[in-house]
Amino acid sequence: MESILLKGPWVAGAGIADVGVRDGKIVLVGTAVAEDCYDRVIPAADCALIPGLVNCHGHAAMTLLRGYADDLPLMEWLQTKIWPLEDRLTGEDIYWGSMLAVAEMIKSGTTTFSDMYFFMEETARAVEKTGIRAVLSRGMVGVGPENEKAMVESADLVQHWQGQAGGRILTRLGPHAPYTCPPDYLRRVMRLADELGVGLHIHIAETPVEKRDILAQYGKTPVRHLESLGLFSRPVVAAHCVHVDEEEISILKDYGVGVAHNPESNMKLASGIAPVPEMLAAGIHVALGTDGASSNNNLDMLQEMRSSAFLHKVNKMDPTVLPAYQALEMATRNGARALGLDQEIGSLQVGKKADMILINLNQAHLLPAYDLVANLVYSAAASDVETVIIAGQIVMEHRIIKTFDEQEVLQAAVETARGLVTSR
Repeated sequence: MESILLKGPWVAGAGIADVGVRDGKIVLVGTAVAEDCYDRVIPAADCALIPGLVNCHGHAAMTLLRGYADDLPLMEWLQTKIWPLEDRLTGEDIYWGSMLAVAEMIKSGTTTFSDMYFFMEETARAVEKTGIRAVLSRGMVGVGPENEKAMVESADLVQHWQGQAGGRILTRLGPHAPYTCPPDYLRRVMRLADELGVGLHIHIAETPVEKRDILAQYGKTPVRHLESLGLFSRPVVAAHCVHVDEEEISILKDYGVGVAHNPESNMKLASGIAPVPEMLAAGIHVALGTDGASSNNNLDMLQEMRSSAFLHKVNKMDPTVLPAYQALEMATRNGARALGLDQEIGSLQVGKKADMILINLNQAHLLPAYDLVANLVYSAAASDVETVIIAGQIVMEHRIIKTFDEQEVLQAAVETARGLVTSR
């Protein structure tokens, strides 16, 4: 693996500095005394270098469903449109949908994503090929004919893919939600997670309907219900957490649950506004996610940062709420913390893995540069991401992806989507 010196960018947390990369890790944040000891020197004086963005919740292969069923309430959207079409997906479909998602994520600065779907070995193949980092969960629904199959495939995913691709692939179990996983099934999932030594990824309290139905069925709200089952005694990434009260925020904090906030998906589906400022104030590691491209409709984490900050400012009628630095932290360090990876990624520090992105600051919409963090959060676009480095490998340079043929992926994804809706 070649060593790299990034010469003179503005570095998040350090100001103007040189950053050296060797053997996949950051070895220098400061001033390089000898440039010739690196295989590559990348001039970066007009760039910002920030940690790679961490997308903490999504369903990558749902790129194939982008635009298929828009402007519907969540449960109608799922039950009448998404789930019937998903029943027709094959493993090959998932591979090309995942490849399309990875292309989109790399080109917008995401270096790590946490995913829940099915045929996850195909998503793992895409991760292995492309050079991105991922935490993968096979979605598990405890009602219906697929419940046992989900158990078997989840165990297989963990056993075959945990730690693969040079450590870029990690796994979790993915019980879908408390309304699709009855208590006995969740207990089995928890036992399996303990046996395999992995955490959990689950949707919680996304809509008022979910909260109402779980309360009616179990006499407890979703968070209290899952606490009573012991779910939170494992490492958990909880997607959404829109409809939670003060006591439930306390519960999430006490158990160290990482929360994946998905502002654009929650806005589009009118699911509600999560109490993110309150969760952050309580000390919860609130990260950002895009959710699937069928409910967003993109995987652009730069855009997600801006949307999150703006949403909570207007919701609280307070422009000081969720300032730019906090939005950036949610998309980087907090994402790493939520996934249990903060000792490895999420900040630009010597010894950490070299997951980082260069953003071209020489753009009309990024000048003048009074406050670079504010510019990055409020003004930057995906097209400003110039270079992406993951585990010390240059995955994209000058906006050209190096690890796979982007045009092949785009063509295959279009053909796959066309076949999905016309010929099956």
